[in-house]
Amino acid sequence: MPLQPVPGPLSFKQAPNDVESVAGRKRQLDLSPGIRDRENHNSSFVSSVEKKRRYTSGVTDEILDQKDIMSDHQQQDRRPNFSALSSPGTNGFMHKTSSPLLNTKPGNVKKLIIKNFKFQPQLPENYQNETWQKLKEAVVAIHNSTSIDYCLEELYQAVENLCSHKLSAYIYSQLRNVCEEHIKSRADESLLECAESAQFLKLMNRCWEDHCRQMVMIRSIFLFLDRTYVLQNAAVSSIWDMGLELFRTHIISNNVIESRTVDGLLLLIDKERSGDVVDVTLLKNLLRMLSDLQMYDTAFEVKFLESTLQLYAAEGRRLVEDLEVPEYLCHVDRRLHEEEERLLLYLDHSTRKVLIGVVEVQLLGEHVTTILQKGLDILLEANRVSDLILLYQLMGRAKGLNQLCKNFCEYMKKRGTFIVIDPERDKTMVQDLLDFKQKIDNIVSQCFNSNEKYQNAVREAFEYFINKRVNKPAELIAKFVDSKLKTGNKEATEEELDKLLDRIMVLFRYIHGKDVFEAFYKKDLAKRLLVGKSASVDAEKAMLSKLKQECGAGFTSKLEGMFKDIELSKDIMAAYKQHSQSQQILGCMEMTVNILTMGYWPSYTPVEVHLPTEMVEHQELFKSFYLGKHSGRKLQWQSTLGHCVLKAVFPIETKELQVSLFQSLVLLMFNDGDEFMFDEIKNATGIESCELVRTLQSLSLNKVNKLLIKTPLCKEVNSSDKFTFNSKFKHKLFRIKINQIQMKETPEENTQTTERVFQDRQYQIDAAIVRIMKTRKTLNHALLVSECYDQLKFPLTPTDLKKRIESLIERDYMERDKETSNQYHYVA
Repeated sequence: MPLQPVPGPLSFKQAPNDVESVAGRKRQLDLSPGIRDRENHNSSFVSSVEKKRRYTSGVTDEILDQKDIMSDHQQQDRRPNFSALSSPGTNGFMHKTSSPLLNTKPGNVKKLIIKNFKFQPQLPENYQNETWQKLKEAVVAIHNSTSIDYCLEELYQAVENLCSHKLSAYIYSQLRNVCEEHIKSRADESLLECAESAQFLKLMNRCWEDHCRQMVMIRSIFLFLDRTYVLQNAAVSSIWDMGLELFRTHIISNNVIESRTVDGLLLLIDKERSGDVVDVTLLKNLLRMLSDLQMYDTAFEVKFLESTLQLYAAEGRRLVEDLEVPEYLCHVDRRLHEEEERLLLYLDHSTRKVLIGVVEVQLLGEHVTTILQKGLDILLEANRVSDLILLYQLMGRAKGLNQLCKNFCEYMKKRGTFIVIDPERDKTMVQDLLDFKQKIDNIVSQCFNSNEKYQNAVREAFEYFINKRVNKPAELIAKFVDSKLKTGNKEATEEELDKLLDRIMVLFRYIHGKDVFEAFYKKDLAKRLLVGKSASVDAEKAMLSKLKQECGAGFTSKLEGMFKDIELSKDIMAAYKQHSQSQQILGCMEMTVNILTMGYWPSYTPVEVHLPTEMVEHQELFKSFYLGKHSGRKLQWQSTLGHCVLKAVFPIETKELQVSLFQSLVLLMFNDGDEFMFDEIKNATGIESCELVRTLQSLSLNKVNKLLIKTPLCKEVNSSDKFTFNSKFKHKLFRIKINQIQMKETPEENTQTTERVFQDRQYQIDAAIVRIMKTRKTLNHALLVSECYDQLKFPLTPTDLKKRIESLIERDYMERDKETSNQYHYVA
């Protein structure tokens, strides 16, 4: 039955899969009940095709039994193979006849033999031309979107019949010619006449959609040809590929059409990049068309990438100068996301790598140096974490991480040098360094993904600028630790103090001259231990443990010895008290003595003062007690480190005064009188003028604890000043601590400490040289210097080493080779 026309584009139903499977299946007769049941369905298309194949395939199936051979009468009843084709209305199908073998039970059948016809069936006259004419009319109707006059099943069967009689090449050639004529006509029509670009693209898209729909319908009719002849001939394209080839050859390959299509697509993409709303579906369809036609790479992608490069190159040059770095980075990030969306919406995935690479190079790669020089320092200084994260991600895409790391290191060096080199910032240097280090660590962990290369850059930068100013950072770090471990530091809990010490140790690692730190730390530690100003013994030992872990036991051996001396002194004083009680020599005054090993503690200059008689007697008693137990030792009293607790009786009330030894000597004079002149006090106590001035200032100029009244009232103390006991002194506390005015550390004292460190270094250099020469016996100058650098942990100069080598040669530890002056020999 012919199909009825429908308005609009025609949609045809493809031949069922059952037809395709029947067409390609090997012909075989099965006598099982399932087949008999299937043959009873006379109305099914599959049964019709199967029965017709028995008469058109040129091979008839015969079933012979070994015992029961078909009679000659049955052979004569066979009809010609194509006799039914001439009968109108039968559609080429024969009436089903039952075989006597169908009634045979499966158990009685012993063997089946299938044989071919003895005579080859022949096609009727003009069957080839008539059948092709039907097929051609159907193809033309599909091209013209009109109704088809023939049943699709009949057309499909016609193709199968022709293919079965080796006319596949003829059908394929005729079909190609018809399709080619139609496609040529489409290229010559409205495509070339349309002037407006958007309208041209829509017309092009409609032409492509029509072509695809028509080729799908044509292929469904010629499916048997596609699945037999095409599969058996590798050089022949499938019907679908043939349609693509013809469309590509006669339409898209037309220079005008190709140029207008590609230019129109590029124009639409440019509009979308500029923010205009465009037909994304149209873009997607046409780009898929080029991809299916295998023209995407050659016709479109090259021009597209070239236009993209030009667009972003100009945009990058303009915006990198006009925008601030954070704004520019956000713009680049937005552009990259937009291109990713285009790849998802309509661009081919194969373009992704090249397209994203072009954007990264033109917006980032070409401007890495400008971006970093213009904005990195600002972002780091302002601690803009989110912008730094984006910068790191974008630099990674543009292969600029090495340059970013280099600029980051330069920033740290510049900023750190500014903190360290300025003497006016000495008071806050260590705290500024700690804050700067914490800020940098946060940036590396949060923004730079804890990149190992950036962590190495942090170490390099801090080690560089913290040693830019020789010895001073080490000294200030030691004093900073002293301020945190002193009594009265209530800024932090024990846990917070421990964390702070850990952060200080990080700075300590970067110091080259760790012996300078040791000298100043030991000096301050001695004051804390002797004067009792240490806030916590646990905190002191925790710091000592950190230093030992960092620098080894040799570094902290003297510091540990100081703690041991304090513990031993307590035991000695306990024994002395027992001895005093047994001898009944305690008197009205108690004395506590700390025995200090001279090698462990800083060196102190002995100061001779005039002590009261009772103090001198107690000193002599303790000296005789100590030397009685430790013969061969020598005691040297250090008056500058002593302190006392005095009981003061005022007219109003009685107080206890906690003062230094020098303050106590001055106050004890007022037991013999109410006022004294400066010179009288100096002669009576034997305190040097500078120390006496500070002592009198602490007693007379303190607004709260004013024990003496100075005449005249001024801050400066002169030799003509008079000091009077303040009988009206009042205080709410019973025990009052009178702080001594701390004299600022003079440059001379710093110089002395530094000189002691330098002297210790000379000893270490001598020991290292002798140790190396004793092992090597003979060594040239360059190798000796190199090994000294490896062994010694403090900064050295070649001049220092040369001086120490000459000193050792003079002292006969080594000698110079007689022939080669650059060669040394160890002298045993």
